[in-house]
Amino acid sequence: EIQLAESGGGSVQAGGSLRLSCRTSGFPYDEWTVGWFRQAPGKEREGVACFSSTDDNETLYYTEAVKGRFTLSRDNAANMVYLQMDSLKPEDTATYYCSAPAEYTIVAGQSCLFDNGMEYWGEGTLVAVSS
Repeated sequence: EIQLAESGGGSVQAGGSLRLSCRTSGFPYDEWTVGWFRQAPGKEREGVACFSSTDDNETLYYTEAVKGRFTLSRDNAANMVYLQMDSLKPEDTATYYCSAPAEYTIVAGQSCLFDNGMEYWGEGTLVAVSS
């Protein structure tokens, strides 16, 4: 079974940086689809960044609001996925979740930014950005 565990959240002033980590286990193969989502108080959960495992070159996708500021990466040998967040804004304040689809599910392309294809979720890590 796939398991995910996030860490690295915290409080930071606007313009600062944080790096979130997601420890993974149980992936069918190293390049399995994995994504970061966030949910702010009173708002719906939204996709932030993801790797799609169906593309030949393991394409990365970002939601428009974080392009140029957030960087997704992974270390397959260590079973880790990272989200480097720079130039943070107060509107980035949210609980951030690492997520992956079920072992029998293919999540194609940019669909990895949508939570309806995801099955497994970590417990989340809180990011608070003050102005």
